[in-house]
Amino acid sequence: MSYILILPMRIVYHLSDNHWPFGHVLCQLSGFLFYLNMYSSLYLMSLISLDRCLAVVLPLKSRSVRKAKYARIAVGVLWVLVIVSMSPTLFSIGKLTNSPGTCSKLYLEKTTPKALVSTIVAFVIPLTTVVVSYVLILLKLRTVTQRPVKDKAIKMIILIVTNFLLAFVPYHVSRVMYIVTPAAGRMSLGKANRITSALTCVSGVLDPVMYFFLNQAYRDQLLRLFCKKRRPKYVDNSYF
Repeated sequence: MSYILILPMRIVYHLSDNHWPFGHVLCQLSGFLFYLNMYSSLYLMSLISLDRCLAVVLPLKSRSVRKAKYARIAVGVLWVLVIVSMSPTLFSIGKLTNSPGTCSKLYLEKTTPKALVSTIVAFVIPLTTVVVSYVLILLKLRTVTQRPVKDKAIKMIILIVTNFLLAFVPYHVSRVMYIVTPAAGRMSLGKANRITSALTCVSGVLDPVMYFFLNQAYRDQLLRLFCKKRRPKYVDNSYF
């Protein structure tokens, strides 16, 4: 939703040859909402993968913690942490670098050691969570004898991990290379940084599409929102 709010302004910015006509406040807000959307998506995907891992690998032991109440608390804490982490983009009043027609907050292009560490840490945590969670799930699925269930679960894992890697890895690799490269060689990397940052939004588009086609229960629930009289023919009780 946050990306949808700022997308028209970013389109105008790039179609106008990088001219920002909306003022400093909207510049700050646009940068904040963009990275809020990116990292909330990133960490929510890692949280979902952890929940799936507990459900599949430790179904009985995790039952006491895998409750709706705890899920809401975890998501709430996650949003607070991401908002606080991104707040410097919104409230950097003491460092106004935007002259009329420019906006320096649309893309994170600082090259300080702190920027390098924060970029790596912010990505390594969810990346490790996603990879480890789905590796453990795949190992658990080796014991499943029902071939259709197993194949469906593996297919969904491959699609989710591929979506995650394609959406977020290129940007963070490009960002790290931009930070560590000397100033003379940053021009081309700056363009790559901007292109790959747009790629991070692909995840938000592909996620609901994947769930719609791969999960019968999700598909029936979504269709009921648009057609309340429709009754689901089958409810998939499996976690995947």
